[in-house]
Amino acid sequence: MKLPEPIRDGKISVEKAMLERRSVREFLETPLTLTEVSQLLWAAQGVSSPLGYRTAPSAGALYPLEVFLVSGKVEGLPAGVYRYRAESRELVKIADGDRRSGLCAAALEQGAVRRAPASLVLAAVFERTIRKYGERGIRYVHMESGNASQNVSLEAVSLGLGTVIIGAFRDGEVKKVLGLNLEEPLLIMPVGKPAR
Repeated sequence: MKLPEPIRDGKISVEKAMLERRSVREFLETPLTLTEVSQLLWAAQGVSSPLGYRTAPSAGALYPLEVFLVSGKVEGLPAGVYRYRAESRELVKIADGDRRSGLCAAALEQGAVRRAPASLVLAAVFERTIRKYGERGIRYVHMESGNASQNVSLEAVSLGLGTVIIGAFRDGEVKKVLGLNLEEPLLIMPVGKPAR
């Protein structure tokens, strides 16, 4: 599924987004729009240059991160698990059905994962970076995931949405819910309209 073109000039400044950014764990029942999802995915790993560079810095421009969308309530998008293809701005379905409850169970029953209309899961193929940088590449991948998740957090604020970064989960269970193979899950970001 082709995603809408990202907006490149938001309504609030980066400084205001930083000022207002807070961890949000309670969400309204309101579905996300496909435009909002597209913007969040672009913030995480979107292509931002004709040279192929992305919105988050990557050591050696090797881009080990893979972004997955666990959709439960997104307008115009059937519930399921999707892989984001940054170069073509597309979602590729990898699993059918609402997997939020399974992801919540894998995340030690953190209810925000079940209540949010969708979650972004950042995962990595470490070999892409380790091949060039050796074991130090592991640090670089984690730095990149921090940059990407902060982008998503700030973009969420600019869209009037909320999110939280969740790192407590059982890796094997997350991989099973998402159908991952080489990718190792790094963090989960449930996202939706804040309840407060």
